Amino acid sequence: MGYVDPTSSRDLLGNRSLCFIFICAFGLVTLLQQILYGKNYIKSGQQFSRLKGEEVGNWSGLISYPDDGGMKPARNGRKRVKTSELFERWRNLQVCKWEQNKEETDHFKMSLSRCCNAPSFLFTTKRNTPSGTKLRYEVDTSGILHISPEIFKMFPDDMPYSKSQFKKCAVIGNGGIIKNSKCGREIDAADFVFRCNIPPISDTYSEDVGTKTDLVTINPSIITERFQKLEKWRKPFYDVLRNYENSSVVLPAFYNTRNTDVSFRVKYMLDDYESNRGVFFFHPQYLLNVQRFWAVQGVRAKRLSSGLMLVTAAMELCEEVHLYGFWAFPMNPSGIFITHHYYDNVKPRPGFHAMPYEIFNFMHMHARGILHVHTSPCR
Repeated sequence: MGYVDPTSSRDLLGNRSLCFIFICAFGLVTLLQQILYGKNYIKSGQQFSRLKGEEVGNWSGLISYPDDGGMKPARNGRKRVKTSELFERWRNLQVCKWEQNKEETDHFKMSLSRCCNAPSFLFTTKRNTPSGTKLRYEVDTSGILHISPEIFKMFPDDMPYSKSQFKKCAVIGNGGIIKNSKCGREIDAADFVFRCNIPPISDTYSEDVGTKTDLVTINPSIITERFQKLEKWRKPFYDVLRNYENSSVVLPAFYNTRNTDVSFRVKYMLDDYESNRGVFFFHPQYLLNVQRFWAVQGVRAKRLSSGLMLVTAAMELCEEVHLYGFWAFPMNPSGIFITHHYYDNVKPRPGFHAMPYEIFNFMHMHARGILHVHTSPCR
């Protein structure tokens, strides 16, 4: 026969009373949060989760700008979301200080490790792409590049970065949201800084975007359009790179056949100038895997942005990731119109990237404590 506690019927500040006190205290704290902050942080995070799970299937058909006439059905039958509603939810998330959720972050990193493995395959290296390899292009899948000894010599021996090598990383987008942010000092304090497509970091902009750069992407189209494929304008291009001190550069040389020669010329040019700057080429299979990973998250585009590629890599290479200058709307969360880039207002080619999809995923990851999206001025 089991033992029966003779005092179990008493409740002199026992379990039931303590439970009642706890419930009352929790209710009081919740009420105070509602009074002080309106909608609390947890509720805002849940709202983002519901929006992510139920409404976001075709984001290009979900955003409704002020002149759209309100909410309209998207092409997939789901309800559009007004930017005012989205911005309100985002502002509510800013009430409480962001804190990393280690469990969520580790789970996300594990998913990336299984599909993409940046510490081993972010760049083509002598280890993952031996001489004699028949390398298949990312887009021109029918095209194959034979890795000759000459090409093989341009590859690093192995990946220069390892898993979670850096504690705090900053990935800098070029959006107008970072203009007048005064975030330069905070960015420069990061252990590792990624930048996209050699943006200007001169004194005119450094207060907002900082100057520290450890890795910067270069789109071959920039070399083609601004520097005439380096057939003549080698010195001007070299001078631009000098603004980034000793940062490494990375190019999508194997995106398609057109990119290859132009990307190789960057390496040849820097060798001619006896530069010690690292020159790396994205591994095409890594980029294909990243594209597939984000397609499952709802980011379906002809081409992922350079920013998303860097954020994806940073999630594996860094313990904590902070984003600055990432935004996809013509106004900031307060409804004030902003320029497309922090340095100009030139719009992107339509239909190429899916920036609203990308930004929404970043917002959702912010709400889950996976990464920190900065859209407000830095103190």
